[in-house]
Amino acid sequence: MTALLSYQIALLLRSQHWLPPVLLYGIFLVVGVQAGQPVLDSLGYASAVLLPVTAWLVRICVTQEPAASRAVVGAVTGPRRAHLSALLAAVVCAGVIGVAGTGIVLLISEPKNADFTVGVDLGAAGAAGLLAALVCLLVGAAVGALCNRPLLRTRGWSVVATAAVSLLALVTSGSPARNAVTGLVTGSLTGKAPTPATALLAAAALAGAAAAVAILLSAVRDD
Repeated sequence: MTALLSYQIALLLRSQHWLPPVLLYGIFLVVGVQAGQPVLDSLGYASAVLLPVTAWLVRICVTQEPAASRAVVGAVTGPRRAHLSALLAAVVCAGVIGVAGTGIVLLISEPKNADFTVGVDLGAAGAAGLLAALVCLLVGAAVGALCNRPLLRTRGWSVVATAAVSLLALVTSGSPARNAVTGLVTGSLTGKAPTPATALLAAAALAGAAAAVAILLSAVRDD
């Protein structure tokens, strides 16, 4: 798996297809996160943006190989392992983006609550921000896994589905991503950084189930 993962990451980096989602993340941070804003609010915003970015990266990683190359890799390593490596490559790259974004937010944000009357511990805020980012990353990975090959193989439908489901995952009541982001925003009112343990467990279960479905189908569905 290490060799497969390295191969998928190398493909992604050489193709430069990662540039659009990374630029999207950067633009949203520049527009939505300003220096001196309450740290927990800003972390919630940065975490939310990571969800569609992760889904986009998953789409890139599971579709970036030419069909002939994918067939060769699948024949050598097995289609399930090949597809898993593509999903993991997207998750690793999204994780790097999420950690970098969280770090930037911590550096430029004010360690205060929403009305600047209560101090916020930056260590606790950073931990809460990373956990919320992880929740959104896992939900985004689940969206990308379910809305692209091998489940949806038509480019148009997969793009529309990825965008629509990403939005729904952020606004639908009960969504782990929405709960994690809402927890940060609510915590900003009191100055207490939340620990989204329940949301993290739900997001991990969702991502695991989505990946399992996609991996199983990759072995039986023709691309």
